[in-house]
Amino acid sequence: MNKPELLKSGRDLLLKLHKTLVDHERRVYEGINGTQTAAQFLNVLLEDSDFAWLRKFSTLIVEIDEMFDLKDGYDADTVELLIEKLKDLVSMKDEDEAFKARYQSALQQDLDAAAHQGALKELLR
Repeated sequence: MNKPELLKSGRDLLLKLHKTLVDHERRVYEGINGTQTAAQFLNVLLEDSDFAWLRKFSTLIVEIDEMFDLKDGYDADTVELLIEKLKDLVSMKDEDEAFKARYQSALQQDLDAAAHQGALKELLR
């Protein structure tokens, strides 16, 4: 598999992981605050600082999508940089201890999230 294909596959797995993490966090949030409409929960995701850690996933997904959408194409250095960002994210190399704690907690509580993270780490190995 070449690097752009690896990045595309990684992006697809990251999207699944992100959705699983969001769903997990929604269940936790609604367990405390009651049922939310999709619009209400989206607002919580965007506005509540407790959910800022999830934005690292969505931001990287957008960066990858934007690179693939470039009309003039993309270069190998950008592909490599995004692969490294993806590896760092799923390996929890971020220095943000709050991010690592929330991510690790979600992985321990949600088997689907852990499976997606494992598949992503395996792909990037």
